[in-house]
Amino acid sequence: MSAPDQLLVVIDAVARRNDGESVRIARDVLRAGASAKICLADTPAEFARALARRGSRRPVVIGDDRALLRAVAQLHRERELADGALSLVPVGPRAGVELAGALGVPLGAVAAARAVLDGAARRLDLLVDDSDGVVVRGLRIPAGPAGLAVVEPPSVWTTCRSLVRTLVRPAPAVPAMRAHRLRVEADGRLLSDLDDPVEGVTVLSRGGVAEVVVRPRAAEPVRAEATRITVSGASFRYRADALVTGPVWTRTWTLRPSAWSLTLPVG
Repeated sequence: MSAPDQLLVVIDAVARRNDGESVRIARDVLRAGASAKICLADTPAEFARALARRGSRRPVVIGDDRALLRAVAQLHRERELADGALSLVPVGPRAGVELAGALGVPLGAVAAARAVLDGAARRLDLLVDDSDGVVVRGLRIPAGPAGLAVVEPPSVWTTCRSLVRTLVRPAPAVPAMRAHRLRVEADGRLLSDLDDPVEGVTVLSRGGVAEVVVRPRAAEPVRAEATRITVSGASFRYRADALVTGPVWTRTWTLRPSAWSLTLPVG
């Protein structure tokens, strides 16, 4: 069997706890289509050791977005991220695999496992910060929730009770959006300074450039494309993909086009 058919399948412990059935299905599909060495990683240390000892086997992660990010960060630290394609079978609640879906990975266990076997490697960009941290897709400042909550339509009874409560006492005022004083530079161009309060900053890697959007408190958003972004100012936290980092006083991200490969469905 040729080298590309040799798989190292690292199964994240959280995936096994949350959805053992999907893990079993994915494992069986992979075993049926390739020579697969299975590794049950119970701790982050075991996860890292399994990847470090993969040899010529192609790494496959079964887990959620955090497991994917852990694998990308580990391979980046080893300076082996560009050496071969990484594959993913997303397993977890929908909110926990949003990044995988945004990257084009099928969210069903069977479809994702088949994509591992029959798909093709696609080169993707990476943002690397000045502490050697990595961002696969995008970041936002300040750190907010991973996604927007889905609001179910209220029933008639719920609507009536809400109306009664509103009549009894005034509805609470909607809190104002907090402003942040940040200095934002994109390839040396100043997009915002400390005396211009902003509500947020987002950076998204797309097609070889980073799209930067700064949202001032009292003006239209400022947009730019860049390969190097620096944010500084008062202590801030930021969400990089699915992970929250900080507080920090300054951080610089540099775009590395086509820095890694992910196996995705063909077509």
